Amino acid sequence: MSALGFERHDHQSCIAEALRSVEETCGEQGLQLTPVRRRVIEILLQEHRAMGAYDVLDVLRDEGLGSQPPVAYRALEFLVGHGFAHKIERLNAFIACAHPGTRHAPAFLICRACNSVAEAPARPAARAIRHAGAELGFKVERMVIEAEGLCPRCTGDAA
Repeated sequence: MSALGFERHDHQSCIAEALRSVEETCGEQGLQLTPVRRRVIEILLQEHRAMGAYDVLDVLRDEGLGSQPPVAYRALEFLVGHGFAHKIERLNAFIACAHPGTRHAPAFLICRACNSVAEAPARPAARAIRHAGAELGFKVERMVIEAEGLCPRCTGDAA
């Protein structure tokens, strides 16, 4: 898997493929992809950036799909809980998973200038952290790996 988020790609194909994967996974696992949940993942996929829950709620409200915060939070909780989206702790925001339906250990590369986010593989780092924890008798149950820096576009702007 390569990093996704800073590179040019066929965005419409990317959205369609990810949505198809989410639908297939929900079907296989007997999960209910309600119209609001589906719309929230579509919003995250279309934006291809981290969005706060209230940003998502604004879109839902404008489309008549709900105006109360629990509507957005419940949909985001479902999507994160099933690996279709991730919470970016540093930004207190959410982003569509670049590889929905697959087990993986992502790291998030966050641009400090424009707040764009790329998802990159982090299995070796995650393994090292779990091993370090085990040596101390600590069982890692959850981890979020986030790195802050400058994306290619902002690096070019700074040069």
